[in-house]
Amino acid sequence: MALKKTTARRGRERRRSERADVRLSMRVDAGAMAGAAKIVTESQNISASGVYCHASHYLAPLSKVQLTIILPRMPGGDGSPQELVKCDGIVVRCDQRSGDRSETPYELACMFSGLEPPLRGRIEQFVTWRNLQALRAALEPSPRRKPAVRRPSRRQTTAKAPAGRTTAARPTTARSRAPRRAGRASR
Repeated sequence: MALKKTTARRGRERRRSERADVRLSMRVDAGAMAGAAKIVTESQNISASGVYCHASHYLAPLSKVQLTIILPRMPGGDGSPQELVKCDGIVVRCDQRSGDRSETPYELACMFSGLEPPLRGRIEQFVTWRNLQALRAALEPSPRRKPAVRRPSRRQTTAKAPAGRTTAARPTTARSRAPRRAGRASR
């Protein structure tokens, strides 16, 4: 279970639902408002009560939006590769990201409204599964590197003369038979 963060200013966590840091494809549709925006983006985190993402357009707080989120299949699920979660939402906050000149300069937080209990349960299951995955990954020991294979040096590969023989010749290698190049200037 992920630990909830507390802020020094407020002193306690106000969220009632666990959240998972996860990148999910999603769309935010501002609906029938004049100049309504359809924002295709990626979530930064999600919980059973709402979603946080980066947006390309400013949406006023308390605006009603339609959210479409693509949840991936969990192990042991019904076999479908992904599930579309469609629901209404309310913009909780939309702040400009400081110093950001990207295509998504706004931080957008939306609360789910009118989310059916089975879908809310599905999101809760996904958040729990994702947090367990992150916990397992954090607890796994780092993968050990295989020790580097030491190749014998040139001196170790040449055969030594057996003790007692003084006339033993060094074995010839391809390197010793190759003609020597004259000077380094030709390289």
